[in-house]
Amino acid sequence: MYSLNNIDIKQFLTQYWQKQPLVIKQGFANFIDPLDENDLAGLSQEPSVDSRIVSQTRNSWEVSHGPFEDINAYCVGAWSLLVQSVDHFIPEADELMRAFDFIPHWRMDDLMVSFSNKDAGVGPHLDQYDVFIIQGKGSRRWKVGLPGSFEAITPHKDLSQITGFQSVIDQVLMPGDIIYIPANHPHNGIALEECLNYSVGFRAPSQQEMLSSFADFAIDNNLFTARYTDAKLAPREFSGEIKQHEIARFKEMLQQLLETDHFTNWTAHFLSQSRDKQEFDEQFMQNFSLQEVTEKLQAGVHFFRSPGIKAVFVEQQPSSIQDFTFYLQGEAFSVPHADKALVTELLNKADFCLNDTKLDQSSMFFTQLMTTLVNSGYWFPED
Repeated sequence: MYSLNNIDIKQFLTQYWQKQPLVIKQGFANFIDPLDENDLAGLSQEPSVDSRIVSQTRNSWEVSHGPFEDINAYCVGAWSLLVQSVDHFIPEADELMRAFDFIPHWRMDDLMVSFSNKDAGVGPHLDQYDVFIIQGKGSRRWKVGLPGSFEAITPHKDLSQITGFQSVIDQVLMPGDIIYIPANHPHNGIALEECLNYSVGFRAPSQQEMLSSFADFAIDNNLFTARYTDAKLAPREFSGEIKQHEIARFKEMLQQLLETDHFTNWTAHFLSQSRDKQEFDEQFMQNFSLQEVTEKLQAGVHFFRSPGIKAVFVEQQPSSIQDFTFYLQGEAFSVPHADKALVTELLNKADFCLNDTKLDQSSMFFTQLMTTLVNSGYWFPED
């Protein structure tokens, strides 16, 4: 289990989050890497894993994309192997990412892990999202600047860099140290020796992404089929002219979409998705009966959440007695309000064990839910 040290959460959120960079020395005391470079290389061989190698030789940059059958063929000069979404495959990496759960879980994107040899990096650049970078084994020198206007360069078609930033942070990070870099702050990290780095990235969906997802959601659920009407249409001088009140009507029709419960449901649907659902289902689906899951719950068996899974739900009014609904991988699950406390406890823990093992008829909805979650691969019982 990873536990943060040397950080005042309230002060951080007030003074630093999305405002200025920060180095947290020994943010993880006695840090233990959740994997090593061999594990990382193994992941880069998988077709379902997003990986790349960035290398530099005599000021010439190369970017190679996985999966890699022979990774050594690409490891030339100063090179870094970068693997996305490692938290989806390594439970210990998922635990490391969740140490930052003072930021809402739905806001988190993935854990990117890199292994670099001496002098390696990806060059000075900007990211459009906030990131915590944890230093694993080895050491890396980080320079971080403030937002500004920088010259963009592309030394390789798959590599975006900038030039000309002045650093306000220039420090060497050792194992367990953390650096927080807000979005749009220029930065550059150079490995001083072989090292591992863990980057906790955060979702910052664009308006385009949200609009596209919302449109797909509406189509998939056959929503918002009302059509434009103009019963008070009047003659006009130019037939091609669009009147201001007509534009206002289109705005009104779209604004109405945002005021519906469907929009609220879409928000949770959208933010709960963290990996390809079809691929996930095929990999993790199980076949337990309701009776088998009930017996395991009664026996105090521990149930573990699959790595990389996000469970999100919309805040309810304190007086609400409606069914409690949450989302996993874009799928909605509902239980009676009476089961809300038990279900939120389940969703909030990577390791769940039923404390009160006396299951009766009133527990039927919870046991049915648990069976569905286990068979869908979202949770799994200990052996």
